[in-house]
Amino acid sequence: MTTSPYPSYPEDLERPGLVRTGRSTFVRPIRPEDADRLVAFVGTLSRATLAYRSLGPVVRARDDVIRRGAHVDYLNELALVALAGDEIAGLVRYVRDPEEPEHAEVTFTIRDDHQSEGFGRLLLEHIAAAARARGIRVLEADVLADNARMINVFLGSGYRIEAGPPGQIIHFEIAVDPQAQAVARAERREQTAVRRSLKPLLEPRSVAVIGANRDPLTIGHEIVANLLRGGFAGSVFPVNPRAGRIAGVRAYASVRDLPEPPDLALVAVRAEAVPGVVRECAEVGVKAVVVVSTGFGETGVEGRAGELELARFARASGMRLVGPNCMGVVNTTPAARLAATFSPALPTPGRVAMSSQSGPLGLAVLDFARRLRLGFSGFVSVGHAVDVSTDELLQWWEEDPGTSVILLHVETFGDPRRFARVARRIAPRKPIVAVHPGHADSAVSSLFAQSGVIRTRSLQELFDVALLLAHQPPPPGNRVAVITNAGGPAALTVGACAASGLCVPALGERTRQTLRPALAPHADVSNPIDLTPTATAAHYRQALDAALADDGIDAAVVLFMPPLADKPDEVASAILDAAAARPDKPVLASFLGGAGVADLLHRGDLVVPTYTFPEAAATSLGHAAAYQAWRSTPAGVVPDLAGVDVERARSLIASCAPGPVPAAVAAELLASYGIAVRGGEPGPGPDAFLTVRADPVFGPVVAFGLTGDYADLMADVAHRVTPLSDRDAREMVRSLRAAPLLDGRTGGPGVDLAALEETVLRLSAMVEDHPEIEALELRPVRLLPPGDGVAVAHATIRLADNTAAGGSS
Repeated sequence: MTTSPYPSYPEDLERPGLVRTGRSTFVRPIRPEDADRLVAFVGTLSRATLAYRSLGPVVRARDDVIRRGAHVDYLNELALVALAGDEIAGLVRYVRDPEEPEHAEVTFTIRDDHQSEGFGRLLLEHIAAAARARGIRVLEADVLADNARMINVFLGSGYRIEAGPPGQIIHFEIAVDPQAQAVARAERREQTAVRRSLKPLLEPRSVAVIGANRDPLTIGHEIVANLLRGGFAGSVFPVNPRAGRIAGVRAYASVRDLPEPPDLALVAVRAEAVPGVVRECAEVGVKAVVVVSTGFGETGVEGRAGELELARFARASGMRLVGPNCMGVVNTTPAARLAATFSPALPTPGRVAMSSQSGPLGLAVLDFARRLRLGFSGFVSVGHAVDVSTDELLQWWEEDPGTSVILLHVETFGDPRRFARVARRIAPRKPIVAVHPGHADSAVSSLFAQSGVIRTRSLQELFDVALLLAHQPPPPGNRVAVITNAGGPAALTVGACAASGLCVPALGERTRQTLRPALAPHADVSNPIDLTPTATAAHYRQALDAALADDGIDAAVVLFMPPLADKPDEVASAILDAAAARPDKPVLASFLGGAGVADLLHRGDLVVPTYTFPEAAATSLGHAAAYQAWRSTPAGVVPDLAGVDVERARSLIASCAPGPVPAAVAAELLASYGIAVRGGEPGPGPDAFLTVRADPVFGPVVAFGLTGDYADLMADVAHRVTPLSDRDAREMVRSLRAAPLLDGRTGGPGVDLAALEETVLRLSAMVEDHPEIEALELRPVRLLPPGDGVAVAHATIRLADNTAAGGSS
């Protein structure tokens, strides 16, 4: 925790932003020391802009009056500034109406040279969110009728707008509750802005390497060499004040001496020199910076503060920044061919893109992928990710026709809710596979599960899954045929399939009849299909053809023991032929003990992924089957719930001090969301509990479980991150290992699952509408028979202390 120099300064409102053109900026609350900056800002405004701001004839305020505008209480009066370098590009301010505290007057002022870039819409989104968190529900604005730009900002925002009758001045009332239309429009604006801002990073026309070195095997030299070796079509500018040429290319003393401002600059200098270099880049007009230098956040608190300040400066200067402590950026698409990295192993072109938050790990990743023959369309090492984030890279690869699978190595989340929103949009079309070090982190698991992200337990597993999804389709179901020439490996595969949520069913009678005369006399044609050690390539082809033609089979795993049979190349060719004939069902292989087998199972664009051991094949297939099941399930919606009285809930919360809420008020608060707190006898099944905790990173996290040993001893608890959709609620209550006790599979009548799901949704809606709720617990929740609903026997609610309007962090 750090203490702000301003007692109530809300650091949580400091956010990077992107305007419509893709220009980056930094939005933050105004501070007292901005007084001179504010005077300078007003001094740049044209008479027309001042007239729109003052709704009439221009009257220039005195400087002392303008300076007072830098002093706000951040609660009843709040001003946000969007920075362009050290200057203010735009300003939005609200002042709460003392007679109607849920209403506030809002004004916007955008510097003339930035009025066509989208600063107004960006600032509206930021001030609406800040106002909503401070109990303001309606922003009111008066706009001159000929101020078309501001009118279009309001009407195009997607918020619920009420406008007064046409006249010289139009009065707008903007409801800041996030409507679906507002969210959708904000997402579209964000996606466009993100892609435009990342183009100089991932598709630059020219690149400077600051800290380039004449000595081979140094980072600065290898970056230049890789850019040239990788076939970059644009200009490469090595920057070194003591070198004439580097890697055969003319070098320059400083970035100011370059013949043109480069789109992208890679910075490989000492940590203490990085801020000055980045400032120089901003001054000459560089659009994106990759800081490979170390010595920042990994060194401690001061280093972390330094890198955050670096990111703020870059954003305010209109630049995007990757790093620090990263290994660079790679793009293998024909339009870019960018190898802006010092990695000695460059990836081969392919359809997999990857973002990694670890610089050193990236070196191993690229080397391992090359040995696997897994091709990449792009690779970005984001390092400490102080600016360019994983979810922004997702939005770039979302529209990249050369990318079909996205891999993520994620250590921390900048904005988990935005990540979830973006991933949920992309995952139905392109699989996202992630590895995260927090294996026991329920919030991370919940976030990935809700977003359709495939979570793997290790980097090896990450690449195993990628190898499958990059080359074969996800299976339409979870039924697997196992074809082998040795019984032992087949038994291991069957066990691994069961552990991965797959089944190995008996083949259909028609399939068995087809196979019996075609295979060796002692072959087993049930499933696994054991071809015996004497199997030939023809036997493999016949068995695989028949299995893939079986309507009861969704995928095949082919095992081959080279010591037991000759000519693995012929067997590989037979497998490729069969896979090509049925491209709708995935085929995986494991040539146990075989060397160079991956090469044998490649034929042009056709690749059958091969694994050293069959357990890895089964695990990968299990992930792919679960992903396909998620993708095939109708997308959920956050439903409108009947019987919800939001205003009553607000009034109740306003009447309470921070801390525990009195039991009677807690019951009434829940009743305002249609959740009754009442006694009652236990139902036919066990009692349950529902809790909410405010996670500092993920926001409200809902937990559901059964009371007693189920949760205490078995840790059988389901978690989801709000807001929950109807699909989230349904999957949550059915995801417990003890779920058979609830749905009647154990022989009893079961419980009212529909009522339980609705209670979960109402709880989610309540904590989303009222961020003041810090913790909530319903225990016990009586689970009653179908049609009888649920009964909450006891409830506790705790409110956070938000009197500092965001406080300091």
